[in-house]
Amino acid sequence: MRRDLGNPRLLRVMNERTLLGRLHDHGPASRAELAKVTGLSKPTVSAALAGLEEDGLVHLVGEVSGRPGPVTSLYDMNARSAYVAGVDIGRDWIRVAVADLRGSFVGRRDGRNLARSTADLALQVRELALAAAADAEVYWPQVTCVVVGSPGVYDPAGGRLDFAPNLPGADLVARLRAALELDPVIENDINLATVGEHDYGMGKGKANFALVSIGTGVGMGIVVNGELYVGARGAAGEVSYLPVAEDVGSDREAFEHGSTESVASAPGVVRAARLAGLRMDTAKDIFAAAARGDVVAHGVVEAEGRRIGGLIVTVAAILDPEIIVLTGGVGRNLELLGKAIERRIGELGPLRPQVVASTLGDSGVLLGAVARARHRAWDLIFEARRG
Repeated sequence: MRRDLGNPRLLRVMNERTLLGRLHDHGPASRAELAKVTGLSKPTVSAALAGLEEDGLVHLVGEVSGRPGPVTSLYDMNARSAYVAGVDIGRDWIRVAVADLRGSFVGRRDGRNLARSTADLALQVRELALAAAADAEVYWPQVTCVVVGSPGVYDPAGGRLDFAPNLPGADLVARLRAALELDPVIENDINLATVGEHDYGMGKGKANFALVSIGTGVGMGIVVNGELYVGARGAAGEVSYLPVAEDVGSDREAFEHGSTESVASAPGVVRAARLAGLRMDTAKDIFAAAARGDVVAHGVVEAEGRRIGGLIVTVAAILDPEIIVLTGGVGRNLELLGKAIERRIGELGPLRPQVVASTLGDSGVLLGAVARARHRAWDLIFEARRG
């Protein structure tokens, strides 16, 4: 579509964004190539590239010669013209990554979450963020946008996080804003992990899929028709609150964390192991023992697989996704859980969803946060260019 007529400033910015998007997706190109694939005139392309180059958003990266005619210049986006950051606030770990405009990590720091207050937590996030930027030789003011992944659902009207009983205090968002000296975008961590999976992982190319995370907590992210689905109030996928038939302990714990989370999360696996007579402190230890052939640990893992199988059938019956991606410290153990999951699915009816393990390790939330931050940074850059 040609965009050579109309409001000059608006059309100039639209043309610049079209060209920058093409360079981002496909790499270096000449002016003639860009004109051909975008439908813009050669003079329009030249003018737009000149403006982008002047402001450091594109740069000359090479020349092509050896054929009749003048030497052809190759342009590419300058991925380091601005930076973004992603933050993953977990119950046990805080992870921060600084990335360029192509989404490549240039600095990363992880630290144990030792915070006992929102002030402590915001300070720890700041320290990790500044360290990650320093690793990349980036001054923090060069960071254009920060996206923070956190348990719970952010209520922008009230400025608080709901459904996040494991985080200290209600003023976390204000504390983060002051500590980072930026207005952070707050999103649910599992939703961001789903974005990361859609852009980089097993969900890439899938229009409809679900990500189920089972670790220190239990949650789900949903992609429908290629878009993240969050529901009317942002609480879609809060499967930790699905009821379960087995004993979930105290009513208060089940109310705060959800029945499913109380039994299926890593702490639930540890409780089940102790009831079975094992004295192990972490789900990781229990899975390792099962892998070594410990019969009792294997029984605990088998029971966990059956719980997950039941959850998967519920998800499949409601969403009918192309695939269900399992992630989290517990969920990624598909080699140990897989048979029990399959047996439970077979017992519950004819639905046979495809279940796969995430390959993104502990980087899923960060990758999703950076993807969101990068898109937001582009919006900010071109809003500024529109004046």
